Amino acid sequence: MGFNDTFRFGAHAIISNSEGQILLLKRTYGNKGWSLPGGAVDPGETIHQALIRECREELGVEVYKVVLTGFYYHSHLNAQEGIFKSSLAKDQPIKLSSEHSDYRWAPLSELSEVQRIRAIDALEYSGEVVSRAF
Repeated sequence: MGFNDTFRFGAHAIISNSEGQILLLKRTYGNKGWSLPGGAVDPGETIHQALIRECREELGVEVYKVVLTGFYYHSHLNAQEGIFKSSLAKDQPIKLSSEHSDYRWAPLSELSEVQRIRAIDALEYSGEVVSRAF
């Protein structure tokens, strides 16, 4: 890849509840599937700023305890994705944006293989950022 070639760069949150379930959002666009909160990093924005902004936009709440746990290259999207273990304040109601029609807390067994690997990497984070390619 040359310097002037482009690829996607994103930031997504692994947010778990007390039962170890992962927060997923149902998209209102594209394939309308279930995905992690987050999205593209805008020009001039750090990956941390992007994650916090995307979560605020999509969930209507602030995330905290934001820790980068992994970087993942997705060949079918030609995208690099930063994954952050993040938390929501208790009793903060989620207010979805128009980009999503629903949310749910899913057990790891119901996540896609890629989502499950990234979630496990985040949940088992011990201070070393993981790097994988799919």
